[in-house]
Amino acid sequence: MTSRNWPNGFARACVTISLLAGVLAAQPAQKAPAVALVNAADAAQWQDMTREAGWRVIAAEVPAGSGPDQRVLALAKQVEAAIASGSVDPARIYVAGRGNDSALVFYTISRMPDLWAAGVAVGGSPKPAIDTNRVWAVNFTLAPVLWLGSEADVDLARQLKFAKMNLEFRAVANSAPASTVIDWLATHRREIPPPEIDCETNSPEFARCYWIRMTKFDPNERNDVLEATRIPGGSGAALDLGGFGFKLDDPGPGVLITYLPEKYNGPLKLNDRIVELDGRRIENAKHYQALMEKFTEEKGAVATVQRGKERIRVETRVVVPRAGSGITARVQARYLPAEKRIEIVTRTVTELRATLPAEWMPAGVLWNGLTLENIKDPGCWVLSMQKELLRAEKCQ
Repeated sequence: MTSRNWPNGFARACVTISLLAGVLAAQPAQKAPAVALVNAADAAQWQDMTREAGWRVIAAEVPAGSGPDQRVLALAKQVEAAIASGSVDPARIYVAGRGNDSALVFYTISRMPDLWAAGVAVGGSPKPAIDTNRVWAVNFTLAPVLWLGSEADVDLARQLKFAKMNLEFRAVANSAPASTVIDWLATHRREIPPPEIDCETNSPEFARCYWIRMTKFDPNERNDVLEATRIPGGSGAALDLGGFGFKLDDPGPGVLITYLPEKYNGPLKLNDRIVELDGRRIENAKHYQALMEKFTEEKGAVATVQRGKERIRVETRVVVPRAGSGITARVQARYLPAEKRIEIVTRTVTELRATLPAEWMPAGVLWNGLTLENIKDPGCWVLSMQKELLRAEKCQ
């Protein structure tokens, strides 16, 4: 290239670079995947694990002593705020927890399945979540869970899979490499909106199911086509010593107390060990849970607490929570593009809100055998069953 031609070639290169820069500037910035933590205390560790991958970490601070439902709602609020800000990819949001918090991963997906592409539980056990009797296998259909447990957890994992929970279990001797967790999560992306959905709940507060929200219920509207998918838990029995927490994976002896609520005024202290119940030795936390499951009625009990070298006799009671209503609501729905039809099957539901995308329009609706002519406009629609008629109106 001669010096005479160089300026023109340089000018053409500048124009090309300028056009390319304009194209790139016009493209929206790629949204990042995100890990939502059930325990905000783990944020620093997960930030280190995901920094190289460029993922965001979302966590919610909750008051001490908050129940699991409050924790789920607080985390969902943070996730929804991140989605609204445009900083995260709603199709690649994962829920994660470790140790004693692993159970909350299962509980969170079961309560609010429509936010997550997948979940991961590192160590711990889902059993505390299952024992709430609020875990429905069908809610994991589009939100699979990776559980990194121990060899002792194999039987429980098999039970959950037999109950049709979408679970992948891996027994690991030691801590799994961070890459194992990140790589597994990265393979999962949820479709928005998914053409087929299926959810079950026992609470109007947790009645979201992707593009449908169940809003009115009638226990008389039974539908035997949709079976119950609740995974049965234990009796829920516990010692009446306050809301103490303990390490599920501690080898023992006894139950190591690792958490006490704020302003706790009971007989326990942190690092105590409950080593006997009614004179019977407690081997470890899992042994304690097995003992509790055998109680179906309240009764007096005597616990022996090891505090350093001191052994303390504590008179208490075994308490068994009252069984809640077994009635649940379930919705199955799918969009059939060839027929341009939305099919909905529900149990105990008489009204719902359906948010329909433009690419599905127009579409007819078939709900529990009732039909509706074409819905032409996308957006939110209130569908209701009234005297064997199916009605639709735009959401207010």
